[in-house]
Amino acid sequence: MNKHIKSNIYKIGIITAIATLLFYSCVPVKNIREENTSLPESYQNAVSTDTLNSANIDWKSFFNDAHLDSLINIALANNQELNIALQQVAIAKNEIKVRKGEYLPFVGLQAAGEVEKVGRYTSQGANDANTDIKPGEEFPEPLPNYNIGLSASWEIDVWKKLRNSKKAAVMEYLSTVEGKNFMITNLISEIADSYYELQALDNKLIIIEQNLELQNSGLKTIKLQKQAARATELGVQRLEAEVFKNKSELFSVKQEIVETENKINFLIGRTPQKIARDSNGFIEQKIDTIFTGIPSQLLLNRPDIRQAEYELAAAKLNTKVARANFYPAFTIRAGIGFEAFNTKYLTSTPESLMYSVVSDMVAPLINRNAIKAEYNTANDRQLQVVLEYEKTILQAYVDVANELSNISNLKNSYNLKAQQVDALTRSIDITNKLFKSARADYMEVLLTQRDALESKMELVEIKKDQLLARVSMYRHLGGGWK
Repeated sequence: MNKHIKSNIYKIGIITAIATLLFYSCVPVKNIREENTSLPESYQNAVSTDTLNSANIDWKSFFNDAHLDSLINIALANNQELNIALQQVAIAKNEIKVRKGEYLPFVGLQAAGEVEKVGRYTSQGANDANTDIKPGEEFPEPLPNYNIGLSASWEIDVWKKLRNSKKAAVMEYLSTVEGKNFMITNLISEIADSYYELQALDNKLIIIEQNLELQNSGLKTIKLQKQAARATELGVQRLEAEVFKNKSELFSVKQEIVETENKINFLIGRTPQKIARDSNGFIEQKIDTIFTGIPSQLLLNRPDIRQAEYELAAAKLNTKVARANFYPAFTIRAGIGFEAFNTKYLTSTPESLMYSVVSDMVAPLINRNAIKAEYNTANDRQLQVVLEYEKTILQAYVDVANELSNISNLKNSYNLKAQQVDALTRSIDITNKLFKSARADYMEVLLTQRDALESKMELVEIKKDQLLARVSMYRHLGGGWK
């Protein structure tokens, strides 16, 4: 009998091995090209190839502004979108535990009770009617049944399907972490941008108010000249219209200040209120040098590149999981416990003892087209992620190269605009003196003041653009999240 059993087991093993080889030989293989992560050795328009990189500076040291630091600290604690991202990270972490549990044995405790009444004129009913538990004691009718025991099942991960699924969950978790880091970088940049915008608006407000003082003074002068028949009503009306125009602009800037303050309040997760800031010395504010390092450092510093890298790793593992669906699945199920028709017999051994061990193999046979479709989808998704990864790397390089050029051009533009402002500021004094002595008409005064106002406003705008460019470069290099 033992020889017969061994012979059957041997035959089953051979059949299983042959079937596995057949399935393995029929599994499709689709080769996906490797990702291209090569970058130039230096940035376009870069003046240095030093590895010193401003992305490694923490944001407090980078900005060095107590008011701005306070706003960023509040935002990192209260920003709603960031907190939503943190929950996504927690969800992804829980998914790792779910996937890990799938390739470990499942063990459960079960207990059941039932009552069964079968027909007497059936094979089971006739047998029960002629069977005694012991002499003089028949089986009860209807027949109850109670059982209690342990059951276990375990899918043997021969093809690493479950382990690869768990590893993919780990990669997806790391991807959400990098996504959170990328959100931190963008959040810090957005708050800094709005803060500098607010400082610029404060300075524009001051410039308009100063210009209104000059225009009101000029308006008084031309009214006196009209009374002395040295000017006409036309000049009075033109200068008065310019005053009204700038007063209107004053309220427009005030509205922009309110909206920018509320934007910052929203980002830091609080209701509208005044934003503490120091706008003095905005124009004279020094623009510190920012060090770009070398392009290859982007692969380590940029959270969006790291996020795409982890997504690619997860896609590769998911492709292996999809391919493993073609192979047979091996499962072992076992159970042990006690079963009896009366609870007082449950602990009687070996009579009430029950156990079972089952091993099976299930392989896809008919519905292989659906599995092929899933496998092809996984491969297409992998190629898509490869392209997205390469696109992210290229975009990072272009971002830095563009910002390098922008910073250089803004510096030159600021220097020239500052010279223009100085020249026009001096021309205002000259024009006012000439106007008071009737050696210049109202149009010269009007145009000079208008040009000076526009140049000062443009100078403020360029200074703001310089600060925003510095913040953008910090973000493009991957700074802020560490």
